[in-house]
Amino acid sequence: MSPAARQSLRHSLRQDLLEAGCDEAGRGCLAGPVFAAAVILPPGFSEPLLDDSKRLTARQRDLLRATIEREALAWSVRSLPAAEVDRLNILNAALEAMRLAALDLRPAPQHLLIDGNRFKPMPEFPHTCAIKGDATFANVAAASVLAKTHRDEHMLALHQRWPHYGWDRNKGYPTAEHRLAILRHGPCPEHRATFRVSQPGRQLAWTAP
Repeated sequence: MSPAARQSLRHSLRQDLLEAGCDEAGRGCLAGPVFAAAVILPPGFSEPLLDDSKRLTARQRDLLRATIEREALAWSVRSLPAAEVDRLNILNAALEAMRLAALDLRPAPQHLLIDGNRFKPMPEFPHTCAIKGDATFANVAAASVLAKTHRDEHMLALHQRWPHYGWDRNKGYPTAEHRLAILRHGPCPEHRATFRVSQPGRQLAWTAP
């Protein structure tokens, strides 16, 4: 979709407050950390290319990452490894990564705008959840871009150590290629032990490495 064809994003929900948009990447993966980002955009920020990261190409996301990191008033990216995903469960791990990213911001936000419908209240900041916030608000879309690009970069680095899972292509998501590689080679320490992999007529379960 061309930038001209996209619906214009709103800058933020509470433009009267210093608001950080927050989003995560990697919840549906079988391997690797879950990442989250928090971004405070300056007043008047406008970037026609900006959109929900899932609707952008890798090149577009990389271009936007440079712009966001250069122009944001504040941004932070945090991650929790597979072991923490297993310990907390994926929802709680994603929420914790968003919480940590928000706490990193300087200046501190006055309000958080969270992509999705769940978040644990923080005493430091009031928050609002927004379903499809990454396709509606520029600050959440910016967070989605940073979370996605930082996670993809990390998975490319992990691919160098475990190339047979194809993480340079699937980034840890449960593609047919990835599921078959786990069935053939077994899981590695970067796999989430509480997740399950199956193919028709066969299921593989594993314990934590």
